[in-house]
Amino acid sequence: METVLRLEGVCKQYADFALRNVSFKLDRGFVMGLIGPNGAGKTTTIKLIMNLLSRDQGRIELFGLDNIAHEMTVKEKIGFVYDTVPYYGVLTIGEMKSLIAPFYRQWNESQFQRYLRDFELNPNQQIDKLSRGMKIKFQLAMSLSHGAELIIMDEPTSGLDPVFRSELLDILYDFILDEGRSVLFSTHITTDLEKIADYITFLNRGEVLFSLPKDELLERYALVKGGLDILNDGSAAGRLIGVRRGQTGFSALTADPESLSRHYGSRLTLERASLDDIMVYLVRGERSV
Repeated sequence: METVLRLEGVCKQYADFALRNVSFKLDRGFVMGLIGPNGAGKTTTIKLIMNLLSRDQGRIELFGLDNIAHEMTVKEKIGFVYDTVPYYGVLTIGEMKSLIAPFYRQWNESQFQRYLRDFELNPNQQIDKLSRGMKIKFQLAMSLSHGAELIIMDEPTSGLDPVFRSELLDILYDFILDEGRSVLFSTHITTDLEKIADYITFLNRGEVLFSLPKDELLERYALVKGGLDILNDGSAAGRLIGVRRGQTGFSALTADPESLSRHYGSRLTLERASLDDIMVYLVRGERSV
């Protein structure tokens, strides 16, 4: 299986933050969700992938090529969607396209025009006058019209309504089905990733806590709830993550639900953990160490 993106031991040091030994890979035809709290290093990681920042250590490969030594070659195959539009807002959609299209050897004008129709984008509309959702659609139209094999998205759906987010996920799903393309999707809205992601990479404090298949991750963890007396029982120690205490009980995450269930039986309640639950409780657990 072809790997379209690989990071190995990537480091970046700032005065007040460090990205440390970040490693993960994304294969062709899959969607990877990149999650983590604010300040975890998600945007820094994406900027390093795009060579918008210089890494201190490690290796980044796109389509088997070093992202710095072969920058122009690999960027021909990448579509990028920001949370804010990186285009000249005073220009119209058509004018901006005319500036950008010549940079891509594989630019497909008929495909771009089709996306304008599908997304209901007026080529004579000034970019600054577009709604937030339409600006995202314009970025997608640009990204999907030059033969991109990997779409990298940095918080594109924050602040957008559920209807548009659902439409965006459908667009991405169709993109992936088209010749096995791939998506790296950084977002705080983990419910979107539960619908579309194949893999989840979780960054916290500049480090990768895990990079796993989504289904394996959701099967691994469970939410556990019970009385406070259980917290005083040594049998539960080390098996509860990010404990949240209430007046009469607690909730926590666990990676050992079957063992806890056998030991405590009906004294505990086990529930399916969402990606949001997993992220919140793991971060809480990290902070309590």
